[in-house]
Amino acid sequence: MKKRKAWSALPGSTPAEKLQVLGVKEQARVDIRRLDEISRRYGITIYLFFEEDLARNRPLMTILQEFEHIPVFERPYISVPDFLRFTRENDPSFEQTLQEFPLNIEIVSACTLPAGTDGDDLPVVTGLMPFLDELDVDAPPPEPDTGAV
Repeated sequence: MKKRKAWSALPGSTPAEKLQVLGVKEQARVDIRRLDEISRRYGITIYLFFEEDLARNRPLMTILQEFEHIPVFERPYISVPDFLRFTRENDPSFEQTLQEFPLNIEIVSACTLPAGTDGDDLPVVTGLMPFLDELDVDAPPPEPDTGAV
């Protein structure tokens, strides 16, 4: 319930307007830790795609239906919390790596899916994982997070 109130309190009348307030808009690159925070705080589902064509050219609802019977870690996409939980469990140095080499996700789209259990449409964001050759290991470290949302 707190998440729904936090989402409703954001300025904007559409999901895209509300997400833009959070810095999430198409073509923006957003640190995966920030996306995780947004997902937890506002109850937004954020999917990370590993295949560019799938992320950009197919309707999300079709993709979700197509892969619903496939185990989570075998799908060509994963939610931000599942991805971070899996990587943290399997690589104890992952947090340090994220500090040194932030993982910026390109936002592909923001939409809503039909009503959830509370009757409200669910805001959903899709993002594209960078390919290894796109990671800028020479980039300066990120600015400290002020925690402001």
